[in-house]
Order: sequence, then C-alpha cells, then structure tokens
Amino acid sequence: MFRSIVKFGNVLSLSKVCPRRQHPRCALKYSTATAERKRFYQDVTISQGEGGLYEVNLDRRKLKTPGGKLFTVPNEALAIAVATEWDAQRETLKFYTMHMTTLCNTALDNPTQRNKDQMINAALKFLETDTVCYRVDEPHGLVELQKNEWDPVLHWIENRYNVTIGSSSSILGPEIPEATRDTFRQHLNSYNFWSLTGLEYVITQLKSVVLSLGMIDRHLSVEQAVLLSRLEEEYQIRRWGNVEWAHDYDMYELRARTAAGALFVHLSSESSTIKRKLMQD
Repeated sequence: MFRSIVKFGNVLSLSKVCPRRQHPRCALKYSTATAERKRFYQDVTISQGEGGLYEVNLDRRKLKTPGGKLFTVPNEALAIAVATEWDAQRETLKFYTMHMTTLCNTALDNPTQRNKDQMINAALKFLETDTVCYRVDEPHGLVELQKNEWDPVLHWIENRYNVTIGSSSSILGPEIPEATRDTFRQHLNSYNFWSLTGLEYVITQLKSVVLSLGMIDRHLSVEQAVLLSRLEEEYQIRRWGNVEWAHDYDMYELRARTAAGALFVHLSSESSTIKRKLMQD
C-alpha cells in the first residue's frame, strides 16, 4: 500500500515512507514468463515525455519493453496502474503477476505483428466456440443450470447489439449469422489498438465473446463473468467435491487476469463516444 503519492511538476512519485535497501544496477529488460528475479530498484515514478506519452521510471531509469522499446503509455491513469504493479513487488519480482505491464508490452512490441483486422478476426473466431453457446444434453441438473445462468446473458447481448446468436448442444455449435459477425466486427473496430489488445486478452481468458462484452459493458461483474465461464466445472465441484486449494487458486488467478484485462480496456480507451454512437445507430 502506498503511504505517499506526491506529484512534483511532471513527475509522480509512488515511493514508500520506509526506505528500501539498495540493489545492484541491472538492465531493465525482463521476461513476462514465470521466471522470478530479485528486486533491483527502490522507487517507482512516472513522468510525461515527448508527445504527451507517459513513462515509468525505476530509480530514474526508464523502463523498456522486452523488445527494447521505451515503455510509454497513452495516459497517466494507465501509467499509474503499471507503476503500482512494479511498486507492489517485494524482494522478488514476479513478472507473471504483472498483467497490466504484460498487456502494455504486447501493445508496444506487437510481437506477432498483427493489425486490427487480424486481431478482430481472431476475437470473432471465439463466437464459433463461445462458452455460453455450447450446451450439454445431460445430466439434467447441468442442463437446467446452463439454461438458467447462461440464457439471460445471451438474451441480453442479443438485445443490446440487435443480433442473433443462439445456442446448441450439437458438436458443431450454433450457426452464427453473417449479420451478427458484421455487427460485432463494426463494434470491435471502434476500439483503438490498445483497447483491442486488452479485449482480445479477456476473450481468451473467458473463452467467450458474450461474457467478455457483458463485462466490458458493465452488465456483468468480473466475479460473475468468471463464474459463468466456469459453470460446468463449478457444477462438477458441487457434485463430486473440490480439490483442496487447486480449484480456488485457478479461479482467483482467472479473476486476476480477467480484471486486469477489463481495466486495461477501460484505461486505454481513447473515447467511448464512438462506441456509444454505434450502439445508437
């Protein structure tokens, strides 16, 4: 927890009252994999650089991406979110917990060299296998649970976007009309590259366009979206029992990743005006 947040000119300091011990200087390149390393900095600050972009500094050394680019974000709120992740690290840096930093790195480095159209196509592919669209034939208890929990969300998104999605117990899933794809394509295209990076990340976590948009549009909370994405697993846990710690850990991890992705979408959105206009047209 921050004990002091003080702004001096264009620099926002997020330092603790209690000083940290000095660490040896290290290169700022790092991996977002599961590797850990010792913390090598005391203070984390943000500053506004060229073009109005915000930078994150570790002991006055500028943070860089894994690809070697200067780490810059489009607004102060996103910079603070990233700086908070770095400041929250203790003696050991756990990069796999720094989801906001990872998403920024992905947007900056674009390691797969994709454009918006390719990202939208990848996101829309999840419509064909959307979690809430695939239903079971048995057991009866799970059939009823899916109907009671998933149908209201499905009906909401169909009314919200004026589309037809449907559900199916066939292995092929429901047949998604082309008009539905076009509507979602237009909507996703209203997001900027950074926000789309975050939205695609959320979709891959929940395996669902329906649940992801329901959460981004604030119809669902993070907890609700995660629970609905794990409905069959939760049913089996109730029926057969929980594996101590394992299931809870998986759920909390999924919540953390999903929440970070949703926050990233909102913080990196240039404006919601375009999206509101599309919904009204």
